Amino acid sequence: MTMRPTDGPYARLLTRPWPRAAAAVAAGALPALTFPTPSLWWLAYVALVPWLSLIRTAPGARRAALDGWLGGGGFLLAVHHWLLPSLHVFILVLAALLGLLWAPWGVLVQRLLGGSPGPVRAAWALFAVPSGWLMVELARSWEYLGGPWGLFGASQWQVAPALKLASVGGIWLVSFLLVALNTAISTVIWGSRARITGLVGLVACTAVVAGVWVWAPSPRSAGTVRIALVQPGVVDGTGSVERRFEREEALTRGLAGQRVDLVVWGESGVGGDLTEHPGLRDRLTALSRAVGADLLVNVDARRSDRPGIFKSSVLVGPGGPTGDRYDKMRLVPFGEYVPARSLLGWATSVGKAAGEDRKRGDHQVVMRLPATRSAPEGLRLGPLVCFESAFPDMSRQLARDGAQVIVAQSSTSTFQDSWAPWQHASLAALRAAETWRPVVHSTLTGVSVVADPRGRAVGPPLGTGRSTAVVRDVPLGGGTSPYVRYGDRIVLASVAVVAGTCAAGGVAAVRRRVRKPGPARP
Repeated sequence: MTMRPTDGPYARLLTRPWPRAAAAVAAGALPALTFPTPSLWWLAYVALVPWLSLIRTAPGARRAALDGWLGGGGFLLAVHHWLLPSLHVFILVLAALLGLLWAPWGVLVQRLLGGSPGPVRAAWALFAVPSGWLMVELARSWEYLGGPWGLFGASQWQVAPALKLASVGGIWLVSFLLVALNTAISTVIWGSRARITGLVGLVACTAVVAGVWVWAPSPRSAGTVRIALVQPGVVDGTGSVERRFEREEALTRGLAGQRVDLVVWGESGVGGDLTEHPGLRDRLTALSRAVGADLLVNVDARRSDRPGIFKSSVLVGPGGPTGDRYDKMRLVPFGEYVPARSLLGWATSVGKAAGEDRKRGDHQVVMRLPATRSAPEGLRLGPLVCFESAFPDMSRQLARDGAQVIVAQSSTSTFQDSWAPWQHASLAALRAAETWRPVVHSTLTGVSVVADPRGRAVGPPLGTGRSTAVVRDVPLGGGTSPYVRYGDRIVLASVAVVAGTCAAGGVAAVRRRVRKPGPARP
């Protein structure tokens, strides 16, 4: 006797609207446990099975779309729950709106896995379901929809074979294979006519991972540089900006004599424009002379040469600012600007949304350091600011532009005791593996980390309870990774698969309508 997903009292309960809605939200939220801080990365291999199993029992496209929508909303709420103190009830609105992106995916799952799919339909589902998921991730990765935070593949940031996959196809390939694996397992469980297809899918996913692990190229060694990370820790109260600067100053001064090549401060470590505040400029210049290395600081202030407030990475050497400056391009929605402020400006009254929009930079920058003992030809840096380390295209572009080290300056102090700092820090491993370039993730209050060109940790992370400066011997990577060279091929292939699925569904619908007999004549 074959068990069906509609058998038993629990399954019958799911035919009722409200219990089924609650089950969809819970099933969608389950994958959030795979991300830091829980970091149950192994759960990702089955985390989508309950959601897929629920959607496939939907009686029609409308119910399947609702299951997808509610599950997507549950996923976003769980992954971004730490935003609740800042956005309050508005986070429910955002989750509901962005959860709609999963509604078409729910219809796709129901069409391909619903009922008792045969081998051909199940085989196509192994490609189409993960392709549809990738379309959702791609759409929500648009910076104005919140950006690529919590992409499913990011749950595998500490799994070596997954990092090797990222070097070939980016985070997108990791997400694709995870969803394909969950689809295959769901087919094995419920597809009585297509279990063999599901088993073949499991073997195929394993074979792809093994093949990439064995045959994909790896970065070559290109020397080592010494980079210091300065993490001042939490500083609250009146005058916190100046007191934080003083702590950073003291920690940096303690690096003298350690032969570092670069000192990196976190985001918003400097609260005044260096042109308008010569005192700050002179103090930073003196620090650079004392340490014997350039300082990469981050200035969060109103500019003297352009209207508005910018967040800028600025390089300061023994002779003062070198002229290298990068203005943050991709801003955090609500945290640094309010989308459609004329309509959504009320969000500032219910949460901690930005009172004034920050201004955007217009291009990425590769900075060049002077020759040092470790880098006799100079060192090329690719700066990113905070949220931007979540975007794989930005680090990929920096690698293509010649950056040898990617430096992300960050601050998550608003969410100090939540999952956010560890989630953010985990992205360094993925960006490093994708680009074959080490990533230095330096924060004001933790978590600060360094990842080598393969995505492996260089030294222990600096947790949220630390106030210190550390020096890391950072390995450099040579060569160009397949992902940097070829880009988002897996995304383009997924677009083609989804388009083909939609076209085939449209043709089938027309054929059914043509074959449908008309009313009988009297």
